[in-house]
Amino acid sequence: MARRSHLTEIGCIACDELAELGAGDREGWLDDPSLFAALHSHSLAVASAARPLVLVLGWDPDRRSPSSPRHPVKIHPSLSPSDGRITALEWLPFGDLLALALGTSAGLLLFYSVSGDLIHKQFVHPGRVLRLRFRETESKGGFAQDSVSEELCVVLPGVVARFDGTDIQSLLRRWLQEAGSRMWENSRHKLESEDEISYGNIPFQLWNVGKFGNCSDAAITGMMPPPLLELQSSQRYYGAVTVGDNSVISAYRLSEDRSRSLVGTILSKVVPVTFSTIASFSKLIWRSEQSATRKSHPTSQPFAKVSPLTCLKDPPRKGEKLTLSPSGTLAAITDSLGRILLLDTQALVVVRLWKGYRDASCLFVEMLVNRDKASTNSRYYEYTKSDYCLCLAIHAPRKEIIEIWKMRTGPRLLTIQCPKGSKIIQPSSRFVSSSQTPYIPLEVFILNGDSGQLSVLNRLK
Repeated sequence: MARRSHLTEIGCIACDELAELGAGDREGWLDDPSLFAALHSHSLAVASAARPLVLVLGWDPDRRSPSSPRHPVKIHPSLSPSDGRITALEWLPFGDLLALALGTSAGLLLFYSVSGDLIHKQFVHPGRVLRLRFRETESKGGFAQDSVSEELCVVLPGVVARFDGTDIQSLLRRWLQEAGSRMWENSRHKLESEDEISYGNIPFQLWNVGKFGNCSDAAITGMMPPPLLELQSSQRYYGAVTVGDNSVISAYRLSEDRSRSLVGTILSKVVPVTFSTIASFSKLIWRSEQSATRKSHPTSQPFAKVSPLTCLKDPPRKGEKLTLSPSGTLAAITDSLGRILLLDTQALVVVRLWKGYRDASCLFVEMLVNRDKASTNSRYYEYTKSDYCLCLAIHAPRKEIIEIWKMRTGPRLLTIQCPKGSKIIQPSSRFVSSSQTPYIPLEVFILNGDSGQLSVLNRLK
């Protein structure tokens, strides 16, 4: 009897261009902490902090057999010494719009198109960008259609910033509309410098979450109710969880700064666009005149209100990485002692603990548990959300295995052998299903850096 495989190969990214990122230099080259990977539907972006280079690799999704990669797109960010190096990478999918976000060690946020054009460059806060988290949340609309909102969370040491998806999407659409009008210009006049991006700054919220020490990772878990004494408040509140050296787990209530009200919104959105339009018009008239003035050092915006909720200090244990479930109600946290903690982000209680998983990585995944329905009901049965259960995929590189555990307190469902030098990754968006389309479960992908093989974990346990 043939041995059952729990992985399905979907593509191969092996190409000569990967040698520029260190592929082939040693076994397990993908484990280099200076390399960053981000997955989207049929596209994989790999960036290097040591070299200012981003490769966008793709493969043909229509073939049934694993396909070869399409010609990769090279992005060479023009980063000055003051701009720092690449430290974070994330896809920004908005339906038909797709962009790539880069974070730098100097607190900069850059947006690039899939063809490698710089769209936007903005200063967030002094310090290294530790993580970029793009997240989709689905809210129930009652009898109306459910709505999906997006946000981008930027994590820095002791600081968390939140960009609303509608503001980012507005900028991307404006850039796309104006991209066609710039095609008539000569390539040397299209953008004289990557510093000259004239779309104005995207408004965002900034919070100081360093009360218990700088964080190594953080996430905004979603909306949360206001404090008891502010039940009638018109402000919105978000929950946030951080992990770090001084405090393994810390939780905060973030208050959205809405004191500017309508006037503040107009000033933050209209004024930058108006100023950028005037600047672009002036540059068109006096293009021949070279400006020798030096750029002023960017300043950070004030912090919004933060209320600490709880923290867990257990020296010498240190929090390392954090993974959030799709709903934001669970978080898997790895620490320096090889433990994995499952945190209920609403009750702020650790509900499960695993030991013996040093250097582990975790991702949430949905596995099919009610597969017998298909045989009893119909041959063409379409699985719904209720047919899947939420699980946690734990990649233990020292053991060279991937384990699948049922949430919250269920058993281990699978143990899969994983080659050395592999990495588990997940798309930043899974295209939330509507009532007219079949449910799309949360999947986990395995990338073998040495062979270039990209596989997906089968949904059947």
